[in-house]
Amino acid sequence: MRPIDQTERRTGGRRILNLGCGSKPVAGATNVDRSPSVRPDVVHDLDQTPWPFEASSFDEVVGYDVVEHVADVVRFMEEVHRVSAPGAMTRLTVPHFSCANTWRDPTHRHAFAYGTLDYFGEGHELAFYSSARFEKVTTRIIFRESLLNRVVSRLANRWPEPYEDRWCWVFPAWFLYYELRAVKSGETSR
Repeated sequence: MRPIDQTERRTGGRRILNLGCGSKPVAGATNVDRSPSVRPDVVHDLDQTPWPFEASSFDEVVGYDVVEHVADVVRFMEEVHRVSAPGAMTRLTVPHFSCANTWRDPTHRHAFAYGTLDYFGEGHELAFYSSARFEKVTTRIIFRESLLNRVVSRLANRWPEPYEDRWCWVFPAWFLYYELRAVKSGETSR
């Protein structure tokens, strides 16, 4: 039996990839950023593919506030899928298109809606744009904290399409939280 190293002890043995870590590394994860000044474990520009990791090498992939900065969202998701082990969890946060910061930040290249990453799900009418498949575990529209926003949040997350079609311009969201499970070839969604 192989001894458990300190990294495995901190992460419960899970191999975690933290993409675009910036100044917030995840303890025990492989932290990646293109800026050497934040001292990531791996210095790499996520727009350069393939990423320097073997296929199916991570049990969890996190990308907090990073996907809006990449040049090609489809290619990014394909790389996330490639480095994910079968059933690996992916957790992402991205700015909602109604948030002023989505447009205020000059480094943001993309805006996101509730269903943006549904395109990588089995059965989506436009799933032919990529072979990477993820099962949606959860998608949440997140709002800044206020009493009114607690009510709006419940309604928006219950009826995301009507919210985004009409009400998001009156009650803008802050960001989106996605949890996805990698579905690999030969595996079916749960």
